[in-house]
Amino acid sequence: MKKAMILLLAAAALLPACKNKAQEEETARQAAVAEATREELADAVSDRDQLLALVTEIGQDMNQIKQLENILSVNGSGETPGQRDQIRADIAAIQQTLQQRRERLDELEQRLNRSNLNNSNLQTTVNTLRSQIESQTDEITQLRANLDEARTQIGTLDAQVDSLHQTVTTVTADLDSTTTVASRLDTELNTCYYAIGTKGELKDKHIIETGFLRRTKLLEGDFDQNFFTRADKRQLPSIDLNTTNAKVLTNQPEDSYSIVDVNGHKVLRITNPAKFWSLSNYLVIQID
Repeated sequence: MKKAMILLLAAAALLPACKNKAQEEETARQAAVAEATREELADAVSDRDQLLALVTEIGQDMNQIKQLENILSVNGSGETPGQRDQIRADIAAIQQTLQQRRERLDELEQRLNRSNLNNSNLQTTVNTLRSQIESQTDEITQLRANLDEARTQIGTLDAQVDSLHQTVTTVTADLDSTTTVASRLDTELNTCYYAIGTKGELKDKHIIETGFLRRTKLLEGDFDQNFFTRADKRQLPSIDLNTTNAKVLTNQPEDSYSIVDVNGHKVLRITNPAKFWSLSNYLVIQID
């Protein structure tokens, strides 16, 4: 009886200690749950902030894509090679950025799915962002296709321009050659020759040939071409003969010229050049 009483008293003494230990364990458990909840909440807030940051970044990506679309639509195929290279680099940069956004979004979605604090609003935001990223990816792919098409068209146009340049060069060369020939022919057509000399000088140069009881022959033999002065019909209105007596031996029409006195010596004036040179480009004047 006495031993039973002792055991009962010992058990009664242990009850408060057990109760205190249980309370301490519960308090520790609740503290751990609270700490875990705070960590989850902090993670959830961080995930939310990252989603909001993604919303802003994707909006900026959209603005960049719109700017590129405007550049391509305004410039068409008129941009310079440097501009095309810059656009191509911008497109590549946006594609890389979109891939990074997609990977970040996938990571955030996985974390949200593992979190006990996930909610439908955040999931809706994730879905919306994913849709926007895919839409932007399609747009940037189309932009690259448009740029490649423009590059192909530019290559074709460049080839056509080169061909046209070659054609223009050929035509210009032909035109220059034709112009040179025409100029030469024009010069030849308007070239005239005149010789002024006494009867003896003209005979010595075989320009005229005479004999006893024989009619005078003019320019029929191997005459001396160097005795003639070369001139342009269009720039020969008159010839100063430097003599007091002169006559035209060649067959220029008499009504196309006149020989007049100027300051005591004779001057031949051509009054109708076309008619004057119509029969011959050679003019022989005898002075003595």
